[in-house]
Amino acid sequence: MTDVEVTPGSQAALRRANQQRVVDALRSGGTLTQAEIARGTGLSPASVSNIVRNLRAAGTVSVRETSSNGRRARAVTLIRPPGAVVAIDFTLTAITAALGDSEGGVLAREAIAYDVAGDPERGVRRAVWLVETLLGRVRVDRRTVVAATAAVPGPVDLATGEIGAITCMPRWAGFRPGEALGLRLGVPVTAENDANLCALAEMADGAGQGREHVVYVRLGQGVGAGIVVGGALFRGAGGTAGEIGHIGLDERGQVCRCGNRGCLETVLGAPYLLDMLPHQGEGAPRSVAELVAAAEKGDPGCRRIVAEAGSALGRALGVLANTFNPELVLLGGELTEAGEALQEPVRRSMELGTLGSALARLRIERGRLGDDAALRGALLLAARAAANM
Repeated sequence: MTDVEVTPGSQAALRRANQQRVVDALRSGGTLTQAEIARGTGLSPASVSNIVRNLRAAGTVSVRETSSNGRRARAVTLIRPPGAVVAIDFTLTAITAALGDSEGGVLAREAIAYDVAGDPERGVRRAVWLVETLLGRVRVDRRTVVAATAAVPGPVDLATGEIGAITCMPRWAGFRPGEALGLRLGVPVTAENDANLCALAEMADGAGQGREHVVYVRLGQGVGAGIVVGGALFRGAGGTAGEIGHIGLDERGQVCRCGNRGCLETVLGAPYLLDMLPHQGEGAPRSVAELVAAAEKGDPGCRRIVAEAGSALGRALGVLANTFNPELVLLGGELTEAGEALQEPVRRSMELGTLGSALARLRIERGRLGDDAALRGALLLAARAAANM
């Protein structure tokens, strides 16, 4: 049996079938040389070489130099099932793409600074370029990618895939990034809220391992939460569960972008935190990281801002604790670098507004995966989608 000529429309199916023949041969025969694979499958040596190269780049096989009958050979071993996946993390100012294996592990990544909030269509085109650049660097054929997930900072409608109206990227409201990316990449793409993906990642590989009821709070431009109940992500009826940034705390407070007053986000969102600074001149903090650093050095205004942010967060977490009774709350984002300066007022505030039974088994910690949490959660979600195809 040898490679056959087929019509152009069936080339992709032929490549997948040939790849599967190689995988099946390795699964049944164990470690084989490329020559043995060619003889066992009937594929040409050149085809086997190309397939093995793609499988190796995707982390599916390992290859080592050996000898056979006194001649140099390459021994191939199956490591994990085939099927590369891709994750794309959109933030306001950057795009990050990652290639993952069939289990959601990170194989390679690329990131660029970019004004994502400006134009969703241009953002998608730039993301596709970044994915292609990444795949080219690691020499993976794009056609071996079977699924992808896009992390976005906003609620995603479960039925339509549209970004909700209340997002820190207003021009993305009503846009369907999964659909737009899928058309350009040629694979199914799911768009998911970034805080939800952070929760998934922490449950699988981070501080949430072994837990059943977890809330992950992401503090950034806005404030969002990923809620896990009974080990499963809770998205609500339309995908807006976890939008805790719009819990009302002060009816006479600052007007929020959602139109209401005194939302949690008006105390915890990055733009609001920086607007509260008592001085805006030369040397004043221009980012949350600089704000936290100034607080750690003893700046009284910055310390006050961090403390008040912690108290407000504690009030909102009290609502979640009374409602969902989680065993663990994980905090992520630059503001969490403040450590106890943030967490101590969180705990004090929760003690005043939370049921004792809800606090009894509750722990509050920083997430372990840091800025990678959303990207890693996106790879896990893509890998799960690939496994169900």
